[in-house]
Amino acid sequence: MKRFKKIYIEITNVCNLKCEFCPETNRKPKFMEVDEFRFILDKIKDYTDYIYLHIKGEPLLHPKLDEILDVANDYGIKVNLTTNGTLIGQNKDLLLSKPGLRQVNISLHSLEQNEWYNNKEEYIDDVLEFIDEAKTSNVIVALRLWNLGESINENIIKNEFILKKLIESLNLDTTIFENFNERNGIKIRDRLYLNRDLEFAWPDLNNEFYEEQGFCYGLRDQLGILVDGTIIPCCLDGEGIINLGNIFEEKIEHILNNERAVNLYNNFSNRRTHEELCKRCGYKNKFN
Repeated sequence: MKRFKKIYIEITNVCNLKCEFCPETNRKPKFMEVDEFRFILDKIKDYTDYIYLHIKGEPLLHPKLDEILDVANDYGIKVNLTTNGTLIGQNKDLLLSKPGLRQVNISLHSLEQNEWYNNKEEYIDDVLEFIDEAKTSNVIVALRLWNLGESINENIIKNEFILKKLIESLNLDTTIFENFNERNGIKIRDRLYLNRDLEFAWPDLNNEFYEEQGFCYGLRDQLGILVDGTIIPCCLDGEGIINLGNIFEEKIEHILNNERAVNLYNNFSNRRTHEELCKRCGYKNKFN
């Protein structure tokens, strides 16, 4: 059994949206070169069978996504990709033609977070067309509404447009959306899911939230690699605050066994947060 269930690889930190829930990165904009991606896969192939093209940035913006997906397939590594969905229409044929693509997560909540995005009908129609064509493939599609609060009515109102379109286009029973403040996944049909969750604040050293106790799966079943090769413990360290090393400069086994990485892992084993960023992360409460 390989050490990590998944490794996040940020093939670009550039995004075409500005969502309130996702802080902009202060890092230099970059698209990972195909040779860099191949180098990374060669280093991690013995550590995982699954990669997620996701941390910051919109992976469908990458001009060489076609080659990147082919490289992953050459290594026998399955790809999970997270997108805001705005470019799904023009990329659907590419995505559905790739045998190594396992799952596409579409963050539908990005529509509600961008009032300037006026082509709502085109957006959801492209998503629905992708869903329809994907049903004849082996690709899993997970629709995400991760913008829930405590009020059922507010949750329904903010997502009303999307919910009506899903009910109408997928012939769903309207009762499927009752109690629309529950954090759970709904299986719509084979290989098609709607995942609902609370909106959360990304960890930040300036967060008011502070908790020294807690547990996280960072470095336990996942790690992340930023577009410049920086290794981080989880996908929420979008600025590389917990910089464990660089995969282009060091052997991955050395990085995973350095003092900082070992301290983080061991402290989480004892339900303690060692890193200051982790102390200011509310997402870890999901695991308590």
